Amino acid sequence: MEQRKPIGGHPHGKGHPEGHPGGIGTTIDYNENPFIVIWEVTRACQLKCVHCRADAQTQPHPNELSHEEGIKLIDEIYDMNNPMLVFTGGDCMMREDLFDLAEYAVKKGMRVSMTPSATPNVTKEAMEKAKSVGLSRWGISLDGPTPEIHDHFRGTPGSFDLTVEKIKYLNELNMPLQINTVISRYNYDSLEKMAELVGELKAVMWYIFLLVPTGRGQMDDCLTPAEHEKVFRWLYELGKTAPYDIKTTAAQHYRRVVIQQKHREKLIDKADIRYEDSITDTAYLIDGLKRAPKGVNDGNGFIFVSHTGDVMPSGLLPIVVGNVREKKLAEIYREAPVLKELRNPDLYKGKCGVCEFRNVCGGSRSRTYAVTGDYLQSEPFCVYIPEALRNNGKELTPNV
Repeated sequence: MEQRKPIGGHPHGKGHPEGHPGGIGTTIDYNENPFIVIWEVTRACQLKCVHCRADAQTQPHPNELSHEEGIKLIDEIYDMNNPMLVFTGGDCMMREDLFDLAEYAVKKGMRVSMTPSATPNVTKEAMEKAKSVGLSRWGISLDGPTPEIHDHFRGTPGSFDLTVEKIKYLNELNMPLQINTVISRYNYDSLEKMAELVGELKAVMWYIFLLVPTGRGQMDDCLTPAEHEKVFRWLYELGKTAPYDIKTTAAQHYRRVVIQQKHREKLIDKADIRYEDSITDTAYLIDGLKRAPKGVNDGNGFIFVSHTGDVMPSGLLPIVVGNVREKKLAEIYREAPVLKELRNPDLYKGKCGVCEFRNVCGGSRSRTYAVTGDYLQSEPFCVYIPEALRNNGKELTPNV
């Protein structure tokens, strides 16, 4: 099923100058091309985060993609309808040719961002270099409003103060700032203060990740399904007044919550919310979807390339579906059986399989895999009961 890029902006009408590099109105068929590619340029990192997806190491892997292989990969990504490209790690700043790679991609006309760790490697000079190269945004992680919370989460004393210092550098350079926060048991009770701090630090976006129990992340650190729902409703209300955009990852059911809330506020007419593909148009209204259009999920509009070239549906769904040293990324993305299954919501099992929101939400396939071992099973942290189940299997219009 073809996934269309929305025209809209922020779910509350704020608007934002960014969108897919192809421009407003660009049609993206996720069976052919991704909306965004994440490249883990290195797994080396000096931090010891308790939730680390990558279980990062102190030194670069001897078999990580070479500079020449990186250039080839960038060319292949560009040829897939020029999706967004994000350099991540580990700590991407520990890759010596990082800015050379970034400059090459930017000169091709690609939209490039990076998410380095806040370490001494992030100098003011490095930030100035990033700006001169033409990076569109700098993402930096901040997981609590106090040193006690953030430093514990990051496993490194002094990380909070260092992070705030680096953010102030970015503000001085007028570099657009994205603050990334993993919501878990560690900071759940401090989200109000965290939201205030994100505003004080002049972020243009608060990028929220809901913890997936993979890598060093543990099940006991995850919120309960009811707490997930409470966070989503709070985020929706926050988005009405926050001076920054809000984007979620591994929280696909936030899209369902936004649709429900908009209907309650009479911003969406129930007659406009229909089954299957037609819910697409309604989806354009939610979750800043011009950055992650309707239905983006692991392997569906989203793809991850590891430091050694392994391709996975996402960094949080660690199933290797190919390697860019052996096949072109486009061939892997379009033909890998696992990815084809992930792009077909009709294959979902359990309540996700009959949910009226499965095409716009779909649940976190990575969390489902981490908890159940089956990437097609139901999202284990969603409280919603699909209407088909509430009505003895009768197929009705969605009850939002």
